Amino acid sequence: MRTSRGAWSVAGLVAGAAGLATSYCAAMVMTIRDSPVVAVVEQLIRLVPGAVIEKAIRLVGAADKPLLVLGVVVALGALFAWAGRLARRSWWMPAVVFGVLAAIGAVAVLAQRGAGGTDLVPVAVGFVTWVVCLSVLTDPLRRADVLAVEHRERAEPADDLPALHRHTRRGFVLRAGLMSAVAVALGVFGRAVGSGRRHVEKSRRLLKLDGVTEGQVPAGARVDLADVSPWRTPNDEFYLIHTALVVPAIEPADWTLRITGMVDRPMEITYAELVARELTQSWITLNCVSNEVGGDLIGNAWWSGVRIADLLAEAGVQEGADAVKQTSDDGWTCGTPLEALTDDRDAVLAVAMNGRPLPIEHGFPVRTIVPGLYGYVSATKWVRELEVTRFEDFEAYWTTKGWGERGPVKMSSRVDVPRTDADVPAGPVRFGGVAWAQHTGVATVEIAVDGGEWVPVEVARPGTDDTWVQWVGEMELEPGDHAVRVRMTDKTGAVQTGVEAGVLPDGATGWHERSFSVVEA
Repeated sequence: MRTSRGAWSVAGLVAGAAGLATSYCAAMVMTIRDSPVVAVVEQLIRLVPGAVIEKAIRLVGAADKPLLVLGVVVALGALFAWAGRLARRSWWMPAVVFGVLAAIGAVAVLAQRGAGGTDLVPVAVGFVTWVVCLSVLTDPLRRADVLAVEHRERAEPADDLPALHRHTRRGFVLRAGLMSAVAVALGVFGRAVGSGRRHVEKSRRLLKLDGVTEGQVPAGARVDLADVSPWRTPNDEFYLIHTALVVPAIEPADWTLRITGMVDRPMEITYAELVARELTQSWITLNCVSNEVGGDLIGNAWWSGVRIADLLAEAGVQEGADAVKQTSDDGWTCGTPLEALTDDRDAVLAVAMNGRPLPIEHGFPVRTIVPGLYGYVSATKWVRELEVTRFEDFEAYWTTKGWGERGPVKMSSRVDVPRTDADVPAGPVRFGGVAWAQHTGVATVEIAVDGGEWVPVEVARPGTDDTWVQWVGEMELEPGDHAVRVRMTDKTGAVQTGVEAGVLPDGATGWHERSFSVVEA
């Protein structure tokens, strides 16, 4: 009677988990941002077509990355179990499986921005752990199988086999349990060693930025209606879209920005030098190109930073340049029209958000903010380099996935009140929401109920064209089911189109509509 296939599968799973733990621990000890597993997942994110990413965001929202990680872990578990079963047939077959996995991890690690030979050390540690641990775990199983065959060939009594297998199971369970405990301990140790993020968070909390204020909401920015999106979006409620699985944790003292490319005087500036410059502060609405009509991937905040136009002027932009390639600490890139960084808008290297240093997830210590452009072509978190160049000479992260090159924000509007399927008391029904036409400005907002004529509503006047505006209106309606649409007109006289289009390749269009019911009080 040979040992069961299940025992060999368990051996593969335990050895695989041990390899992942030692690899993760090595990465944390060496202060490498990405463990091999994280690097693989981030490469998968980069390789997935834009349409697939957009669908995932629509279906699961912020859970897309955790679900992808879970999928990778499940796949690895299946491969580890398979490798364990292969070890029953030959020692070299599982080594090939582990070698292929290590090679995939190595390629993913080297694809990270700034990666070098030392970044492969965690991959090598994981591979060696896999091979050694599987050998240690399967040794008693293999010896038991050999003894069982010899026992059968000698035609010895079968009564001896149960005792043999009990001894084998005890040895296997002891080794597997000890190895699992060590793997857990190494994972915990790696997490403790990798406390750099916590230290950066502490540095961020203690950071004092001269000249940064919380920003006063303009007197004319608010309308008198509850449940309309607030003028200021709190930091912890601001939408988050980025490709990094593990966001960079950068100490301000370690941050520098390079201005390179088609400039007369290449520059490198430290964080201390940046915040010592004159800061500009303004309300700016940030909008994701993945925002569906009526969606919530949009927010408004008080941003503090240094104007990019001033820095580019110091560097001396050369004739013929029309773009700036921005690069993040995690290697993400975007291409921004040069004119959007050098005209009179407040395109900034932001260091604070709503009066506080940027949250780590929102780009601490420095990110870019450019009014009037979708984030995918402008809002680089953890920015490290601005390369003045030409659009024809490079491709950025999202443009390789079918998105538009320049990404100007499209005018849009949204109904916040009443909520979809809400029951509203009969009588005067109040409507409200937000509208935006960044860097152009909102002139008027209109609503239409049940397909009727367009009726103008009251629009707040915040005194800036780079933000959204709140709007409010009122209408007498009879009891029953109703639907309301909204549209806006910008300050050039352009009317928001009702033609429905998806977010690809450069932003959604259409009129937002909500259905609701008016009921007798």
